Amino acid sequence: MRVADVTGVEVTVAVSQVLSDPGFELLTGRRQSPLPPAQRIADLPEEVAETARWWEVHVVELLTGRRPDSAPSARVNAEYDPATTTLRQRELAKVRELAAAGRPVSLSTVQRMRGAYEQRGLWGLVDGRFARRAVPTGRTDARVVEAIMSAIAGETDRSTGTVARLRRRVGQLLVELHGADAPPLPPERTFYRLVARLSEGKHTFGSARTRRSLAKQPEGPFGTVIAARPGEVVQIDSTPLDIRVVLDDGTIDSVELTGMVDLATRTVPAAVLRPSTKAVDAALLLARALTPEPMRPGWSDALAMSRSVLPHHSLTEVDQRLVDAAARPVIAPETIVVDHGKAFLSQAFRSACRSLGVSLQPAHPDTPTDKPVIEKTLGSVGTLFAQYVAGYVGSSVERRGRRAEQAAVWSMIELQALLDEWLVAVWQNRPHQGLRDPVTPDAVLTPNEKYAALVRITGYVPVPLSADDYIELLPATWRMINSYGIRINHRTYDHDRLNPYRRQHSGVTAHNGRWEVHYDPYDVSRIWVRNHHDGGWITVGWTHLRTTPVPFGELAWQHARGILAARGQRTATEAEIARTAAELLDRAEQGPTTDTPRSRRDRKVIGRTAATRRSRSTPAPMPIPADDGDTTDPAEAENTETTAKVIPMGIFDPFEEARKRW
Repeated sequence: MRVADVTGVEVTVAVSQVLSDPGFELLTGRRQSPLPPAQRIADLPEEVAETARWWEVHVVELLTGRRPDSAPSARVNAEYDPATTTLRQRELAKVRELAAAGRPVSLSTVQRMRGAYEQRGLWGLVDGRFARRAVPTGRTDARVVEAIMSAIAGETDRSTGTVARLRRRVGQLLVELHGADAPPLPPERTFYRLVARLSEGKHTFGSARTRRSLAKQPEGPFGTVIAARPGEVVQIDSTPLDIRVVLDDGTIDSVELTGMVDLATRTVPAAVLRPSTKAVDAALLLARALTPEPMRPGWSDALAMSRSVLPHHSLTEVDQRLVDAAARPVIAPETIVVDHGKAFLSQAFRSACRSLGVSLQPAHPDTPTDKPVIEKTLGSVGTLFAQYVAGYVGSSVERRGRRAEQAAVWSMIELQALLDEWLVAVWQNRPHQGLRDPVTPDAVLTPNEKYAALVRITGYVPVPLSADDYIELLPATWRMINSYGIRINHRTYDHDRLNPYRRQHSGVTAHNGRWEVHYDPYDVSRIWVRNHHDGGWITVGWTHLRTTPVPFGELAWQHARGILAARGQRTATEAEIARTAAELLDRAEQGPTTDTPRSRRDRKVIGRTAATRRSRSTPAPMPIPADDGDTTDPAEAENTETTAKVIPMGIFDPFEEARKRW
C-alpha cells in the first residue's frame, strides 16, 4: 500500500507492516450494517416492510453514493459522493431530494434513520410501534408482578385452587411487603390475563401431581449421560402399576412394578411384580438381569433368540445358557442409578451389588430428572401394556371406569408371565425414539437392534451366578420339616433328601429349631433348604410340579427344547412378531382362556381359582395350616370322618308361606 505524510511524500509499505505497527489506528470508516432478521420482517404488515425498504434505498445512497439496486459499474451520484462531500452535505441533499419528490422530511429524521441503519441494519428502519418487543407483564407495576410470581410459587404444594384465591393471596403479600405504600391490584380481567401469562406451563390451576413434578425440574439445561456399551449405566425404579390382581387368598389388591432399563440399548433386563417392593426383591431383580429369559409354554416360536436380530450363534459360543433363551439380551450392569427408596439403599441390595462388582449411584433426593429414562420406561409400560389387561383401573380416580376393580382376573404369577412375554414380544422389537442413529437420524432402532450393533463392538462377557450366589439373593423364611415336607403359602414341597431331617431340630435356637428356607417368589417350582447339620443346600421340588405348568418349571424347559427340535433356524419376520404381540394383548384383555365362553363373573372366579389352585396339594377337607410351626399331617385330615348326619335345609318360599296362611 502507498501512504502519504503531511508534506505529500508517498511511501510504499507492506500491509502487514502497517497493521502490526503499535502506532496504527483506524480513525474513520463505515462498518458493515448487520443482516436483517428475515423472519421478523416477513411477519410485518406489507406497508410497514415496504416503508422500511424505501428508507433503506435512500440511506444506502446517502452513505455510499450508489443505490442498492444499481449496477457495480454505475457512476457515483455527485451529490452523495463520500470522496468530495461531507456527511452533513449529503444529509442536506437528501432532505432536498425527498422534498422535491413530494415526501418532505426533516434533517433530524434523516439523521435518525441513517444512525439506526448503521447500528441495526434494515430492522432499524422499521416503525418502532411494530418493532417493539412485547413485554409479558405490560405496564404492570413490578411490585405486583413480583407478588404474583411469589404467590404462584406458593401454590406448588397446595391443593389446586382458583385465580380468585390467588388474587386474594397477592393482595395479602403486597400489604405484608409494602404496607401503606402497597400498589393497587390491577382490574380483575387484567389480573386474570396477567396470571395466565405468568403461570403458563406451571399447571398452577391444573393437576397438582403434574405441578409438583414440574417444580422438581432443576434450573438450567438438562445434562446428558451417554452410555457407549450395554450395561455401562443402568437405571432402576419402582412404581404402582395401574392393574388390580387376584392374590393367593382370593382378595383383589394393587401391584407394584420394579424394573431396570439399560441406558445404551433401552433394553429392560428384568421387571418384577410384587404387592410392595422390598430389599430382597431389588436384589432378586439384579439376579434376573444376569439370567437368560427362557422360552415358556405357549410362547410363539418367533420370540426365540435364535430367530431374532440378536447374534445368537456368536453369543452362544460364549454363554451356553443362551441356547434355549428368548430374544431378550442379558445385561451385566456396571453402574446402577437408584433413588432414595428404602429397598434400593438397603444393606441387602448394597451387598448384592458389591458382591457382583456393580457400582451403586444414588440420585439426588426428590429429583426424578436424575434417572429420566426409567421414569419414562415405567410410564410406557402403563400405556403400551397395562391398559390392555383385564383389571386396568387407570392412572387416577377420574380416569377409572365403573367397577373397574371387579374386572381383575389375573393372579400375580399369571400377570408376571404376561409381562415377561410382552417385554420380549413388544418392547424389545419396538422402535425407540431414544435409539436414533446419530449418523442417520431418520433410522430408529429397536432395543434388540441397538444391542446387536453394540455387542459386535464392545463384546460380551457373561457374569453367570453360581447356584449358591443365586440362592443367597432369594428371600428367606423359617419352617419346620414335617413328615409330609415343607409348606410355604399353602404349597407343599417334599424330597427324599429330607428324610433324615424330618421333625428334627435344626440347631438354630434363635428360630426355635426351624430350618432356613429360600424361595423364588417368581418361580414356585422349587425351594432351597439350608442344611444346618451337614452344610450346603437341599433342593426340594413342588409336589405338583409335573402336573401344573408354572414359570421356570421343568415343563417350561421341556417345552422350549421341543420347540428347538421342531423348528428351523430362519429369522422371525416382523409379521410374526406383530401377530404374537397382538395375541398377547388380546389374552391379557380377555383373561384366562377356557374351553367354553364364559361371562366376566366366570372369568373372575376362574382367575381366583387359578391363583389358589396351588394350595390344593392336599385333600380339600384338610384345614389351612399356619405358616410357622406347622406339624399337621395331611393324612390325619384326610381320614377325618363325619360324626353326625347332615340334614339339608329347605329354601324359604314366601309365596308358599302366604298360601298356607290362606
